[in-house]
Amino acid sequence: MQFKHVTLDFDGPVAILTLDHQEVMNAVSMDMLGGLAEALDAIEEKKAEVRCLVVTGAGRAFCTGANLQGRNAQAKPGRSNAGAALETAFHPFLRRLRNLHCPIVTSVNGPAAGAGMSFALMGDMILCAKSAYFLQAFRRIGLVPDCGSTWLLPRLVGKARAIELSLLGEKLPAETALQWGLVNRVYDDAALKEETMKLAHELANGPTVALAQIRGLYWDSPENSFEEQLNAEFQSQRIAGSTADFKEGVSAFLEKRPAKFKGQ
Repeated sequence: MQFKHVTLDFDGPVAILTLDHQEVMNAVSMDMLGGLAEALDAIEEKKAEVRCLVVTGAGRAFCTGANLQGRNAQAKPGRSNAGAALETAFHPFLRRLRNLHCPIVTSVNGPAAGAGMSFALMGDMILCAKSAYFLQAFRRIGLVPDCGSTWLLPRLVGKARAIELSLLGEKLPAETALQWGLVNRVYDDAALKEETMKLAHELANGPTVALAQIRGLYWDSPENSFEEQLNAEFQSQRIAGSTADFKEGVSAFLEKRPAKFKGQ
């Protein structure tokens, strides 16, 4: 399925969302954000069938941030609202990823800069090509990090490294990102796609309801007290425990066979 600067494919229970505006290295425009919203609508329509989402980029980049082409470089200070598009377009997309019904794998095939870095970090599992790198590019154009990066980064790599990335605007190679605990796995460029789909199908064949509850618990955990998190686990366990997959999982364990989860 083709949307504006976005391609959506399905490989069985895996949806593959590809940022596809290669002329600008998949930089994010309002048109692309509209295409992403339509793609998520299509995924929601197939909610019962889609059990894992892969997000990646076409060509040699994952996403190089906001598309600055066509912006008025002569705009006077104080006359423009550089953050206007955040709440109207970027934030709704990020919120929808946060609340998606299934696991997300981001396959970072090249540079992930600015908002593109935030998009990459929305993955529950973040896989990278060796040639990929991350960049907090905002300071290079006199802006502050956005798209949730000031929330995500310190929780993933700590305040010291987060603020260093943001103040200096230096490239973070994929292998260093792996050492820092920012990403899960790094592969040779030629192997990334195959390894991504292998992992995506492994997740898609899992107990989807339970996996959705797991990702929700970890999203909420940084803001919860210990008691609040215990209560959240209790509520999530009630939901997971009422599924057919839980019954199948227990039966498979007792019968010493692989479980055949249906995402129900």
